[in-house]
Amino acid sequence: MGDMDAFTSRLDPDMCVVTAAAGGERAGCLVGFASQCSLRPVRFVVWLSEVNRTYRVARSAQFLAVHLLAREQVELAEIFGGRTGDDGVDKFRDVRWRKGHGGAVVLQDTEAWFVGRVVGQAGGGDHIGFVLDPVEWGALEGPGGPLLRLSDARDIEPGHPVG
Repeated sequence: MGDMDAFTSRLDPDMCVVTAAAGGERAGCLVGFASQCSLRPVRFVVWLSEVNRTYRVARSAQFLAVHLLAREQVELAEIFGGRTGDDGVDKFRDVRWRKGHGGAVVLQDTEAWFVGRVVGQAGGGDHIGFVLDPVEWGALEGPGGPLLRLSDARDIEPGHPVG
């Protein structure tokens, strides 16, 4: 194991699906690097790989949508994490979605979601952080169950190489 593997291998973050729409294109990917990054105002950052098609669409998007998945939604995670739109795959064909604020793509069957206005970007190595100001949000009725975590998605073969 590399020096940081002793630390990073113990992390088990919540996974989310980030969707983007711009220039007549829509894209989405499974993301493990995401976090609230400000209290006042509430802000959230999602980190997208520069090799990912979603990143290329997101660069031109004014709004991104971020979705939390339930632990049992591995099939949905596989659609957005194991396939790539670069191969002509329409990830949205077999999922329920609607247009949200500013034309954002909102997946309808997720535990919780929000649409955020892109207010900044930050470099971070091979990923770019998109800082989002939430403008619309929602959740399924009820208390909700456990969320999909990295350990639940480890068997998903990435649609793109890591680097």
